[in-house]
Amino acid sequence: MQRRRVAAVAAAAVGAVSVLAGCDADPGTEPGAAPAPGPSGRVGGVQALATGLEAPWGLAFLPDGGALLTERDSARILRVTPAGAVTEVQRLAEVDGDGEGGLLGIAVSPTYRTDNWVYVYYTAGSDNRIARLHLGSPPEPLVTGIPAAGIHNGGRIAFGPDGMLYAGTGDAAGSDRSQDVGNLGGKVLRMTPDGRPAPGNPFPDSLVYSYGHRNVQGLAWDSAGRLWASEFGQNRFDEINLIVAGRNYGWPEVEGRSDRAEFVQPQVTWSTSDASPSGVAILDERLYVAALGGERLWRVPLDGGRAGAPSALMVEEYGRLRHVAVAPDGSLWVLTSNRDGRGDPAADDDRILRLTP
Repeated sequence: MQRRRVAAVAAAAVGAVSVLAGCDADPGTEPGAAPAPGPSGRVGGVQALATGLEAPWGLAFLPDGGALLTERDSARILRVTPAGAVTEVQRLAEVDGDGEGGLLGIAVSPTYRTDNWVYVYYTAGSDNRIARLHLGSPPEPLVTGIPAAGIHNGGRIAFGPDGMLYAGTGDAAGSDRSQDVGNLGGKVLRMTPDGRPAPGNPFPDSLVYSYGHRNVQGLAWDSAGRLWASEFGQNRFDEINLIVAGRNYGWPEVEGRSDRAEFVQPQVTWSTSDASPSGVAILDERLYVAALGGERLWRVPLDGGRAGAPSALMVEEYGRLRHVAVAPDGSLWVLTSNRDGRGDPAADDDRILRLTP
């Protein structure tokens, strides 16, 4: 494997099918201590914007062009400048997770300049929670009771173009939860900024927006306001789905495509060895998908609500990729996840990589 060689962004065709469990990061040995975070130079044609991070998970940009970053296992929120300088903002004592749990997604209020609210998704021992906070202050829980386990915690949160907060959750190793619209596991949730069911949600007085999901860790909107989500499969197929309010995406009845009309068919499927898709971003009508097990960045063209054939970038160059986000300057920031207990970290992992498509 040549994943540690210094190289420019590489492109490859869609990989061959093989079988690998679809969990994103099973519990493993504790990773070694990472070097102190800080900026670094370029790695091939890709800029290593920051290094020495510990299992980074979520990323959200601030109005000043910098970003807030979460680390899953350390429960730290870090501030990253556009030049790559990293400082610790705070640690959340409320976080209590193992395996794939911990401090996960982060989002910045669309009205941050006036309200200063930051939103986080984290494991609190017996459940996953969505909370808001002012930086430096304890979080105020808004949604509790999202199922938690060592695997399948979901965790991505993002504000949509409608000003509502969306969250991807996992089935927390209980697949029966996904088909139960009264349970918050295995869903895409939609809520107001204070955590209440959003107006127009498909089920009365419910946060549930779509259901029948296994483990959703990526959310992004295209220029027409359509919501796209990534989903981990089990042993066969990972998915990219176009999310429609009130629809059923099939898990655990089906994995990948099926001929059953009651389920929404995925727009893209991969072998679970080629993807394990976590965070996603959309730039210029292309969907970028950070792949953990596949150790690559997938690029999927979008056209009128349809997804085209994927192509692969950065194949086995930088290890496991957790998230990708569009920065205010139009570049892509990509988070590696090699210190998550399942990766093979290099000396300067984990990193924020900056790409200019």
